[in-house]
Amino acid sequence: MKRFAKRLKGLEISLITTLEPGGTRIGKDIRKILLDSRNKNLSPLTELILYAADRAQHVAEVIKPALTQGKWVICDRFFDATVVYQGIARGQDMNLIRTLNAQVTQGIQPDITFLLDCPVDMGLNRALERNEAQSQKGQDRFEREAMGFHRAVREGYLDLARKNQDRFVIVDAALPKDEVEKKIFQHIEPHLQRNR
Repeated sequence: MKRFAKRLKGLEISLITTLEPGGTRIGKDIRKILLDSRNKNLSPLTELILYAADRAQHVAEVIKPALTQGKWVICDRFFDATVVYQGIARGQDMNLIRTLNAQVTQGIQPDITFLLDCPVDMGLNRALERNEAQSQKGQDRFEREAMGFHRAVREGYLDLARKNQDRFVIVDAALPKDEVEKKIFQHIEPHLQRNR
């Protein structure tokens, strides 16, 4: 995401980068609760509500103001993550998830969503490497989940992408970083033309 944002800024695109959970001060506290491996007994409903709380604050404090100022928002995860992780993988009520997402996003939808897809074992290995590079010890609560959970997440994302082809672009994240970036930019080009 950093390389992508840097390249866009080089094209004089006014933008912000952010993430969920943790894109605000309050969100950082929520993120700690959600990812802390000691919270293994966190109920799926509590998890869902914490993500909704993080997103509500994030939209109100960061995303909506940036969009109002005409900025691009590049967000590492948004409401699709809740559909997949809490809905598909955790089995929470999809109607509740849709209702919560509609409220907390204030109707904001991504113009384009990039699904960086790779085999589950590769994704988990990359997460461990990232943790080590950032001096984080061990796995977070999600990384400790069984392989079946991670497979359900991957399949859930792929299914969501197939059902929302108008905004989803699946990118093979097993490719070298330069190739991944190139493929993303091929799909961003029409948006760049509209922005000029």
